[in-house]
Amino acid sequence: MAQERYRHIFLIHPPVEEAFTSVGSRGPKSRIPDWKDRQGHSDFLSRKLQRAWATAETEQAVAHGTRQGVYLEFKSDPGFDLVTKSLEDRRSPSPEKQVRLLNIRVEVNEVKNEKTGIMEPVETFFATVYIPHEKKNHFLQKIEDYLNKDTPKGKPANSNLINSMGDIRKALLVDSFWQDWPSLKPGADPEWCEVWLSSHRQAVIDRFEALLARERIEARPGVVRFPERAVKVVHASLAQLGRLTTLSDDIAEYRRAKDTTAFWTEMENREQAEWVEDLLQRCQVDNDTDVAVCILDTGVNNGHPLLAPVLRDEDCLSVNPEWGSHDHDSANQGHGTRMAGTAAYGDLRACLACSEGIFLRHRLESVKILPPPPDTNQPDLWGFLTAQGVSRAEIQAPQRKRIICMAVTASDTRDHGRPSSWSGAMDQLTAGVDSVDADPHRRLAVLCAGNLTDLTRAADYPASQCNDSVHDPAHAWNVLTVGAYTALDRIDNETYAGYEPIAAKGALSPFSTTSLNWEYTWPLKPEIVMEGGNLAHDGNGFVTECEDLSLLTTFWKPAERHFYPFNMTSAATAQAAWLAARIQNVYPDTWPETVRALMVHSAEWTDALKAQFLPPQHTKTDRERLLRICGYGVPDLERALYSAANSLTLIAQAELQPYDKKEGGGFKTKEMHFYDLPWPREVLLNLPLETPVQMRVTLSYFIEPGPGEIGWKDRYRYASHALRFDVNSPGEGKYDFLRRINKAAREEGEGHPGTPSASDHWFFGTNARNKGSIHSDIWQGSAAQLSESHFMAVYPIVGWWRERSYLGRWHNRTRYSFVVSISTPEEQVDIYTPVANQVGITIPVAVVT
Repeated sequence: MAQERYRHIFLIHPPVEEAFTSVGSRGPKSRIPDWKDRQGHSDFLSRKLQRAWATAETEQAVAHGTRQGVYLEFKSDPGFDLVTKSLEDRRSPSPEKQVRLLNIRVEVNEVKNEKTGIMEPVETFFATVYIPHEKKNHFLQKIEDYLNKDTPKGKPANSNLINSMGDIRKALLVDSFWQDWPSLKPGADPEWCEVWLSSHRQAVIDRFEALLARERIEARPGVVRFPERAVKVVHASLAQLGRLTTLSDDIAEYRRAKDTTAFWTEMENREQAEWVEDLLQRCQVDNDTDVAVCILDTGVNNGHPLLAPVLRDEDCLSVNPEWGSHDHDSANQGHGTRMAGTAAYGDLRACLACSEGIFLRHRLESVKILPPPPDTNQPDLWGFLTAQGVSRAEIQAPQRKRIICMAVTASDTRDHGRPSSWSGAMDQLTAGVDSVDADPHRRLAVLCAGNLTDLTRAADYPASQCNDSVHDPAHAWNVLTVGAYTALDRIDNETYAGYEPIAAKGALSPFSTTSLNWEYTWPLKPEIVMEGGNLAHDGNGFVTECEDLSLLTTFWKPAERHFYPFNMTSAATAQAAWLAARIQNVYPDTWPETVRALMVHSAEWTDALKAQFLPPQHTKTDRERLLRICGYGVPDLERALYSAANSLTLIAQAELQPYDKKEGGGFKTKEMHFYDLPWPREVLLNLPLETPVQMRVTLSYFIEPGPGEIGWKDRYRYASHALRFDVNSPGEGKYDFLRRINKAAREEGEGHPGTPSASDHWFFGTNARNKGSIHSDIWQGSAAQLSESHFMAVYPIVGWWRERSYLGRWHNRTRYSFVVSISTPEEQVDIYTPVANQVGITIPVAVVT
């Protein structure tokens, strides 16, 4: 059953202290037909099953194969679900004797609603299953039991499974296994494709490689293993893939192998122009959008045909009109234009490779903040120039919702987390204040972490990367700092024969920098990582960049070439800005604090990152170390944008006053927000009590930096204020929880961060998460425990607004965004609907994109 997507739930009512009684709901019923003609339905399925089996055996006999089983495809009726969980039987200790579910596909077709007359999307589910010959009667017996046996409740045996089956047929040789865009299937000519085998066991891999040799099908060396899967890359035509299906018992999926950047960059420019034209014909541009990514860089050449639709002449600006707004950066092959291509399209390579429509829902702005040679900027002017650049864009189009994107950093890393004038200016800019006047306009800024200072040390991986500090101004508290990981590990260019990628697939990019060598008190940087490319080495210490290990973007001189490789944390930052714009577009009323929160909230570490930096028996200290290397991981666009039935996200945007005057003199904390969250309590309690569930909480706000260098000696004097969150522990009532929170706030104000309550449930813990101005943690426990953990609080601790009251900021208010997600491993459980009903969403509507 495919997971439907729903919009996140925004809590529009202010936090209150009154108890809120939750309205529970049972999990959603699968959409299964209720066949009244039990005899007719069972006879139909029996005939189709026996016919499909006979056809499959005949096909094997013609191919002269020595197969141990057959592939069948089960289909739902349109608009109904298929109970796929019951389509496999792995009880046999021998893998060869197990009935294995291999893949699930969904086809969506537009069907006219007879009542409304409106065309609506209707889903049909397909499941490909491997059945050993000796289990030939497995499903026939289930159908027979459906016809002749009843459950204690009087229903036909196996009714959910059998009623959900609309048809059974022999699996199609390629279509039943293809899990990529249909347009990417090979034709008569061979293409590089991924073959996903149904087991990671070496015997299966050896058997399949022997088959490739017999069939004389070229394959890449090596194999990628996953739990229950192994992946080989083969060079095969459509007919050859079909023959592999006929001759092998081990096929689970086919996909098109990812093309490398060199595929496009090595073309003649005439061919590149043809690809550009094809993409432009498929692009739909929202010319009325008010969401923009503002690139602060070397300027952008918007004459590039892929950039012209989203970057108008009037949006190409410069902090100094004498510099011009064009991209002057010959040394870096047009850095600003390369940023623009990725900020506009995200993964440009994927956009070019597919044949579907591309929607461009945000526009670009370019402000040149770097002068052309031979001019240089003095270091103490960088913060000013950055603010001037943003100001130019805001004057040009004041109404836009703008994501600031900057991949410009200082060349040295001497700050090690301590605020600089540039980072302080970034914190002022994002918080909406400056040294003179209050400015209520908060801003989201996405900054690159900076790259490894000396690439000749890249081979000393990952020690060099871990010891190289995030660059100024990316250590600013309020910005979203982006580091780099890489999933690029394939080298096809014969020029680099014998070279190997430095980083494994999914691991830390060799270009990235970290905050691992900073003092404990400073923020966790970077907060997220995105694709930044890889490096190649020859095994003797020589390291080089390689197009195969890079992303693809736009080139600044399209008359010479349209595409160019792109890597490092610059490429990662441009992708993050693209992702932020997508969130802002889907949720136009979200604050910058909320967009930042959703990006961090959706991030997870890859398995490779965990294997690389977490010992098998890791502690919270080990987890904080990984946070300082790669932040919270790689953001997921789907999680950032949508909830699911079994994965609910709540969002609160609120404002509080942290401090007030005491009677008799002095100052104190004033407000603490208490939430009794709408909670799917009954649903959680209906699960088996020890069912593992997860809750993630992210708190995001912007601080005002402390004025003057004296305020930057420690985190309490640098930040105007700080906020914390906490959740009641299982069994802890509202009154005890509120008492505990007040006590925790007083302890941390005296310099003792965190509280031990419920600490065993938190993955990171207060010592790790309470850094900077965004805090995220993962609560883990049972469904029964989570059902009781719905009281949450946001409260202030000490900051210079209170401690330096003579500056007249003690009465200021602050905004924050609070994101809470809960998820269960059971896909059939609906925790979204009962919460939606409690907040006034009577009928949740699934999102179709």
